[in-house]
Amino acid sequence: MTEQTKNQPSHIVFSVQDREEKSGIWTRIGAAWPHDDGKGFSVQLHCTPIDGRLTIRAADSLQNRGS
Repeated sequence: MTEQTKNQPSHIVFSVQDREEKSGIWTRIGAAWPHDDGKGFSVQLHCTPIDGRLTIRAADSLQNRGS
């Protein structure tokens, strides 16, 4: 693993606000990196949501969607 790869987050953190009439509103609010022992993550948030829920998705799954 290169140093640049290690600095890239493995997961992206979103705040998701559910709506009745359509799918939820997803807002990217941070990132996550796995611990070396594989038993947890370090999470960096740029803001803290006061409503909605947090969803964490693998970063590589989002590259195919253009995110």
